[in-house]
Amino acid sequence: MLKNNLQSLIEKTDLVINEKQLDLLVCYVEMLNKWNKAYNLTSIRDPNEMLTKHIMDSLVISPYLKGESFIDVGTGPGLPGIPLAIINPDKQFDLVDSLGKRVRFLKQVKFELKIDNIHPVQSRIEEYTVKQFDGVISRAFASLADMLNWCHHLPNQNGIFYALKSMASQEELKYLPNTFTILDVIKLNVPNLNAERNLITIKNNNS
Repeated sequence: MLKNNLQSLIEKTDLVINEKQLDLLVCYVEMLNKWNKAYNLTSIRDPNEMLTKHIMDSLVISPYLKGESFIDVGTGPGLPGIPLAIINPDKQFDLVDSLGKRVRFLKQVKFELKIDNIHPVQSRIEEYTVKQFDGVISRAFASLADMLNWCHHLPNQNGIFYALKSMASQEELKYLPNTFTILDVIKLNVPNLNAERNLITIKNNNS
């Protein structure tokens, strides 16, 4: 049932997802639903709702990702990093969160579903300085200004920030530090989601 529902959502987009990837996405939702009962990883309790609000909400940014190495900051239970990693096996994703229970869940997902291109890390994002990335992804993480302040060290020379926001607030965009340039504000279409979604891409002029 879940698989059929996810398939019908994907068919409303231009995404190309194979059978194995579809199965992995469904297994991930099933794991999230199971662990959620004990770990309280997400406020969404209905797996079918997770398909729209978590899986599709993550997958729709895939066509805009440029490069091979990405970091998902404040990943929580692996969103959007795990869905993106499943459909982009050629890209690497560091999933960083400060809460141990979330990182334990991420490690279990990696182990059970054999997703080799995710790397769960427990750390405060401002202390994570081991490497730099082609893309820094954030979803429901913080205000744009805070996100850029805490993550400014993470993109490499050509790296881009990908901020998934419910609304592209003009006020928020106006007060970004002048060391950053907004490249684009992309209106996203998330099937069956009754809310606005935008992807804001930003460049650090100093990187």
